[in-house]
Amino acid sequence: MDRLPPALAFLITALVPLAAAEAERPNIVFVMADDHANHALSSYGSVINETPHLDRLAAEGMRFTSAFVTNSICAPSRAVILTGKHSHLNGVITNREAFDGSQQHIGPLLQEAGYQTAIIGKWHLKSDPTGFDYWNILPGQGDYYDPDMIEMGERKSHEGYVTDIITDFVLDYLENRRDRQRPFFLMYHHKAPHREWAPGPDHLTLYDDVDIPEPATLFDDWSGRGTAARVQEMTVAHHLTPRDLKEDPPEGLEGDDLVRWKYQRYIKDYLRTIASIDDNMGRLLDYLDASGLAENTVVVYTSDQGFFLGDHGWYDKRFMYEESLRMPLLVRWPGRVDASVVRDEMVLNLDFAQTFLALAGADEPGDMQGRSLLPLLEGETPDDWRQSIYYRYYEYPAVHMVHKHYGVRTDRYKLIHFHELKEWELYDLVEDPDEMQSVYDDPAYAEVRTELEAELARLRDHYRDDDTIVGGIEPPRTPRDPRKVVRELAVRYDFARIEGDRLEDLSGKGHHGIVEGGEVVAGRFGRALELDGRSRIFRRETPESLGPDYRPLVVGAHVRPAAADGVVAAIGGVSHGYSLHLDGGVPRFVINAANVSHEVVAPSPLPLDAWSHLAGAVGPDGRLWLLVDGRVVADAPGAFIRQTPADVFEVGADTGSPVGSYQTPRFFRGLIEDFRLYWGPLDRDTMEAWVGGE
Repeated sequence: MDRLPPALAFLITALVPLAAAEAERPNIVFVMADDHANHALSSYGSVINETPHLDRLAAEGMRFTSAFVTNSICAPSRAVILTGKHSHLNGVITNREAFDGSQQHIGPLLQEAGYQTAIIGKWHLKSDPTGFDYWNILPGQGDYYDPDMIEMGERKSHEGYVTDIITDFVLDYLENRRDRQRPFFLMYHHKAPHREWAPGPDHLTLYDDVDIPEPATLFDDWSGRGTAARVQEMTVAHHLTPRDLKEDPPEGLEGDDLVRWKYQRYIKDYLRTIASIDDNMGRLLDYLDASGLAENTVVVYTSDQGFFLGDHGWYDKRFMYEESLRMPLLVRWPGRVDASVVRDEMVLNLDFAQTFLALAGADEPGDMQGRSLLPLLEGETPDDWRQSIYYRYYEYPAVHMVHKHYGVRTDRYKLIHFHELKEWELYDLVEDPDEMQSVYDDPAYAEVRTELEAELARLRDHYRDDDTIVGGIEPPRTPRDPRKVVRELAVRYDFARIEGDRLEDLSGKGHHGIVEGGEVVAGRFGRALELDGRSRIFRRETPESLGPDYRPLVVGAHVRPAAADGVVAAIGGVSHGYSLHLDGGVPRFVINAANVSHEVVAPSPLPLDAWSHLAGAVGPDGRLWLLVDGRVVADAPGAFIRQTPADVFEVGADTGSPVGSYQTPRFFRGLIEDFRLYWGPLDRDTMEAWVGGE
């Protein structure tokens, strides 16, 4: 055989180590559930369910017992994971902001490092993914059954159960779509077990024959805490909706027995959705093993935050209390991470981006704020590893009404500052692991309190959180001039065009609704929707085009109420929004603007079981008007809503944060026909035609 030319021989010799290094770089599969509490995994000691396939990750790899979230709500957690920066720097402080994909984040950084990148499943960041070679995501929250997905910008419908479908796409990507000559980074994100906890067909009857153990704090009265715990709106007792529970309680059930019934309904469906995640994790692990990929693939499992599973009488998350703050974190890396290892060091979702870069052999940007977990995975604990964590929650007022707060947690203590309430809470997690009694005012903890306040100040300085939002958020728009808003029809539902659960918007603006229950019947002039007090029409997301910010508006419908209390239409909550509703039969129109409520009230109730046309209006000068059968029956000073509310647009209900002085969920019972929303000033001809059924 002829000898190679010296130059070529040198080149090959130089490239062989590079090729070997490339081959050694692991693939990364990052699996994330939505709202999966770690006390609902059997590897974390769950007493309410078993998760054998997820437990396999723990048995074959590492389990972190002190993994925490920096801001316990969906979109902010995802933005922190992508950027390695706290919420105030990445610009997603609540679920309302869109993620700015032009900023530095893990997708483009791994692409630059030679990885092929993909995101499949829940994205929930309001903008299209950037920095991913392949993406196939749920729009917004997505649906549990027959979901739409957006694949590389194209929206497509799919039949089946969402957890199975997302996994099908993941396995298809691994088998058919990736470049087998390059390492990959795959984000595999589930919708489950997010509210409304809809089980898949394989698990509909799971737990039917058992009672799930109740948490010890199910009937907590929050007497050991401050205002925030008492005024939240996420109790099992009062705030689970008929949609959440999926059936009416047995007749005559009340008090603690009713709470127990609701808890069983809630927790069983929650656990059923997790059973589907667990089964599909088994599918993934089996594929990795059978394909040979397992040997050089890091598999990470986590959730975007924790969740209250009836603990303290709650569902949801948001608070800095332990059940919400903690996340599961399991990592398997054959040959590099020993089996059945447990690590107790404090780690954060803030650390994930730098960990992925370290696994890829890439440099981490100096402005990221976390720490790579690679030393911990390799069995080492750096001498300077963190001894405390910083948390901050921003989304108030909003759904569930959890007040803004920030705080510090060490291995034993937790200090929380509800800054707008000017209240502090301090917990000794050794003496009081369930956080039942704040000891902030206990003289015995005075020294601890002083130390924690100093540490909190240090962390705020370290993370550059000085209450100035730095990144990502668009500057305030110049408010539109209400006097120049041209009258136009924004929404019209006449209930004659419903396909499945899709209600066509006849305005031409594309604000199609989703019909949840109800029956189409003959109406006053055409077709009406008969609502049974548990049904509604809603939009899954509120686009800017439905935002009432600084616009005169008219909203209303022909109604035939069968009950004295009910909501005809609502959007938003106590901060920004409006509601047209009946209270004791009396029509009321409420506008909330920048946390100030304005209301106009009719002088007399509407007759039950009789048709009326009811409308509320905001004039070009901000004045409120209430109309019955086209006649103004009341007016009052008002204001303009100043931004697009976070809560969804609903007809026949208010199931989010309440706009009016009522408790949610609040539904309408009776008939609604020809619902319309107009932008612009009240127009007499339009109103007469609408009231007359034209």
